[in-house]
Amino acid sequence: MSRRARPPTPSRSPFSTSISKRPEAVSVVLSVEGLAKTYPGGVRAVDGVSFAAGRGELVAIVGESGCGKTTTLKMINRLLEPSAGRVIIEDRDASEVDPVALRRRVGWVMQGDGLFPHLSVFENIAVTPQLLGWDAARIADRVDALLELVRLDPDEYRARKPAQLSGGQRQRVGVARALAAEPPLVLMDEPFGALDPLTRDALREDFQDLRGQLGFAAVMVTHDMAEALLLAERIAVMDAGRLLQYGPPEDLLARPADETVARLVATPMAEARRVEALARRAGLEDGDA
Repeated sequence: MSRRARPPTPSRSPFSTSISKRPEAVSVVLSVEGLAKTYPGGVRAVDGVSFAAGRGELVAIVGESGCGKTTTLKMINRLLEPSAGRVIIEDRDASEVDPVALRRRVGWVMQGDGLFPHLSVFENIAVTPQLLGWDAARIADRVDALLELVRLDPDEYRARKPAQLSGGQRQRVGVARALAAEPPLVLMDEPFGALDPLTRDALREDFQDLRGQLGFAAVMVTHDMAEALLLAERIAVMDAGRLLQYGPPEDLLARPADETVARLVATPMAEARRVEALARRAGLEDGDA
């Protein structure tokens, strides 16, 4: 199979809106209610975090290192058990679902690729569908379709082992694996951080397209506020385990809840203005780049 041609991307202001607009009405896939995690010694890693993700929506969790982002993500699919609060996925309390069964229905893209080194690309992507009892033809079709999505030619890459891939290619396979069983919810921990800028931009847009087509909800942890502003319908800003602000990108830009949120959103805005100033000095008009 050949790699799909990529249409040109129209010019747009970098922070004017998120890529995907929130539908007027969506059904809730994920509801996080008062989630907390206390470690021995009384260390409160996460303290009363609440948010929701509807079908087809992406929620980005943003904050400085150590603020509780990844701990929150791991409690959603019970890699960590919460000390308080609850997680509801498709109207079921996650605490009442077998953890293994839960993780087979929730996609996971971890920081780093997390691939099985002894399995081929095909076998890595096919793991969860095989565990769920899909037939071989359906698995083969799904693997090839996902490789196309993440811009890896199936004929060239399906038989390769992870050691034969670049870091960016391994991360793309990790994204494909998370989507393999058509999950209603995908959890993502810095999913695009290992990719070069051109590949990162292409994969972000392809992921957005697939999310819109299939309607799964997604929760993404990222240090990159610009990425959150551009991709997410809702952003949850955390600091010291607590939720500082939760809402659409436009609200964070127009009405930051406190100085921490204001600083986080100001950084990518300042970078965008510096790039625009450089472009003007270079004689470029809007849309020339």
